[in-house]
Amino acid sequence: MNTNLRVDAARLWETIIETAKIGGTEKGGIKRLTLTDLDAQVRHWLIDKCTAAGCDVSYDDMGNIFARRPGKDNSLPPIAIGSHLDTQPTGGKFDGIIGVLAGLEVLRSLNDAGIETNAPIELIDWTNEEGARFAPAMLSSGVFAGVFSKDYAYEREDREGLRFGDELKRIGFVGAEACGAHKLAAHFELHIEQGPILEDEGKSIGIVTGVQGMRWYGVTVTGMDCHAGTTPMRMRQDALVAASKMIQVVQAIALAHGPDAVSTVGLIEARPNSRNVIPGEVFFSIDFRHPNDEVVAKMEKEVKDAFEKILLGTGISFTFECIWDSPAVHFDSDCIAAVERATTDLGLSARRIVSGAGHDSAYIAKVAPTTMIFVPCEKGVSHNEAESAEPAHIAAGADVLLQAVLATDARLAQKHPA
Repeated sequence: MNTNLRVDAARLWETIIETAKIGGTEKGGIKRLTLTDLDAQVRHWLIDKCTAAGCDVSYDDMGNIFARRPGKDNSLPPIAIGSHLDTQPTGGKFDGIIGVLAGLEVLRSLNDAGIETNAPIELIDWTNEEGARFAPAMLSSGVFAGVFSKDYAYEREDREGLRFGDELKRIGFVGAEACGAHKLAAHFELHIEQGPILEDEGKSIGIVTGVQGMRWYGVTVTGMDCHAGTTPMRMRQDALVAASKMIQVVQAIALAHGPDAVSTVGLIEARPNSRNVIPGEVFFSIDFRHPNDEVVAKMEKEVKDAFEKILLGTGISFTFECIWDSPAVHFDSDCIAAVERATTDLGLSARRIVSGAGHDSAYIAKVAPTTMIFVPCEKGVSHNEAESAEPAHIAAGADVLLQAVLATDARLAQKHPA
């Protein structure tokens, strides 16, 4: 183990800035939704760079890209570094992206140092982590882990009715390998924290021990659309007014289960969406999260009961669908120890932390030893074009990633010497 080995921080930062131009926005962020032409462009960019770094590149039938750097014993499953390159509609330059680009930098740094690992090292770009275009989130890593079927994933539609499977084929990324057939020895993911804790405490590294439980719901409120000028107030079945009361309950329930519970209504659509028509139907999303799955389940029951009371006697009805359920995840102790040891050896300030956001690693942990590494982001802002992270913090995270991968390779080599 060469604990003095570091990544090329300047090259890593230049790579981040270079890819930020693909889908770059006027406000300095990125709009690069899954399976769009911009997604295809950054995928081809990644393949070109990985091929230049001496990797064998392939992709499976969910479009997950695998760039493998050979090891001494290529019969062994690879140690993976994985994250995503898709973004939110108003995404930043770092969310997920630094995990892929730091992985590329690890491969390049190993090449620069002339290091041959025992097992192959593999960089993975997971398809549709964000779920911004095709819900649910972490769709392809979910198929990889057996949480979703490929058929289910292929049938997901965006808000314009376009199917995931059709769009994947359109951009040319339906691979021959069945998603999930690709075995992994371990999986590491570098990510910005997307929260304010590390910055607030002055820590350089978050050693991620797990991911909190989360559920997404779709709620449709049905009243009656009528003329805005001729329908008396007492006779209205205004779905938007009812939805506004329901949304307040969503917030109140999270506050009642504080400080760890959070709830969000991030999507709302009123129909027919005309200024002189009383809204007859409203759709809105709910996002519930808590480290304890039992609390998430309790929040779900409470919100459904509250909705029924709000609508009692109004003539307005609702449907409530759970479209995604991601239970709390606990990461692998050996992988966590490798990250923790790396932070100590590198002299970096660190703390253990549970992720409040969902990540592909939450699903990959079901099929391979997994953990994550967090670095601070300014004021904890993420899913926002103003998202910002310091080059020094990203480089430090990449150094930890490099050392954790090498430590894991050394540990596994004792079980499977070349």
